[in-house]
Amino acid sequence: MGTRLTHVPFDIETSGFETTACVTVVGFAVPLGSRVFLNTGGRSVDQANLETSLTERIETNVQLSVHESEYALLTAVAEFVAETIAPRDYLLVAYNGERFNGGFDLPFLRTRYSLQDLAWPFDRLPYADILPLIQNRFNTVSEDGTERNDLVTAYEVLIGGELGDVDPFTDSSEAVTAFEAGTFEPLVAHNLADILRTKALAKLAEEYCGKSEFKLKSLTPSARDPSLTSS
Repeated sequence: MGTRLTHVPFDIETSGFETTACVTVVGFAVPLGSRVFLNTGGRSVDQANLETSLTERIETNVQLSVHESEYALLTAVAEFVAETIAPRDYLLVAYNGERFNGGFDLPFLRTRYSLQDLAWPFDRLPYADILPLIQNRFNTVSEDGTERNDLVTAYEVLIGGELGDVDPFTDSSEAVTAFEAGTFEPLVAHNLADILRTKALAKLAEEYCGKSEFKLKSLTPSARDPSLTSS
């Protein structure tokens, strides 16, 4: 039998949605806790105190690194992926990170890595999006007949929690305002809440859906894919 891949949920925060916006936070849920990268935009922050406060807030280990620019953050993420994720039997998962006809996180990251002239970090990694599984294999229709598949609602309906004590935001747009104001703890807490939601929904899908439903795809760029190299 094949090796079971360990899920590594991830999520990003940005300063906006336009092509000139930058990545402000990247978070991964790894087996021993959460690994988070914060772009402070050149502003100072007490990393140790922030890390301790976040660990207490979500009641699990949080490893935080602080970076003065998007370039530094993206470089650190690439190093982390190469050293910690790529060498292991890990499956990168996200909620609306990238689907057949949409998604946010991976398209946004491709643009920012290319504009910063940095290599794509997810080489050799398999990826699966959880949104289609929740949308197509679970009933999320509310009492008013509306199908609700956003991450927060899906988590509340299918897992039965709100993570309100962790997530200070009621809307993801607040992450933009928080970055602009330099209020970094709620910004990172929101990111942590989203990767915890994604982790729980991925586990639920694994327990109730067939393996083939996950629709794994390779994130290896074609230029680096040996199977596409002519002999």
